[in-house]
Amino acid sequence: MKTQSENKHCVTCGKRKKLTPFNDVQICATCRNIAKLMTSDPECIQKLNKIADFSSHHPTHAVQTEQELPEVLNAVRYRTTDREKNTWYVSVSELGNNPVEIFASTAFDRDQHLQSRISNLTTITRLISLILRHIFMGEQLTLEKTLRQLHRSSRQPNDLPAMLGKVLANYSREEKKINVDS
Repeated sequence: MKTQSENKHCVTCGKRKKLTPFNDVQICATCRNIAKLMTSDPECIQKLNKIADFSSHHPTHAVQTEQELPEVLNAVRYRTTDREKNTWYVSVSELGNNPVEIFASTAFDRDQHLQSRISNLTTITRLISLILRHIFMGEQLTLEKTLRQLHRSSRQPNDLPAMLGKVLANYSREEKKINVDS
């Protein structure tokens, strides 16, 4: 049975109200409802954030709720051509009608002269996907996630993604920790 305590300060909003337990802390009913909504429906919080236009008035206080991508997403595939008449396929995965991932491929990805372009395109789409998940899902952007995407984009030794990854790894706390421990 949940017990309420009498008029103490809520650790979340700081107001003096009746408190109830939630995840090992005592909070008021208003904050408890918000916390329950954040855990049960993070997409709803994103929508409320947009409706309230909270981020434009308080950019440092914008609500960010990170959620994982589901195993299955709806996607739209586009066929397009570049200036050299190569055919490319661009797939955009959607979550709640928002783009959260983008992929690009070509039927000619075994073509040697396209390898560096494909590697660069993979890098671009992976980084754009990371940004889209940040915008629409609240995923935190970190240098380590960026380095992981650069590493996964690399197709050949010392290609552009590998080069960029090596340089940026100098700024990574995790990389420095690994280098010190080695």
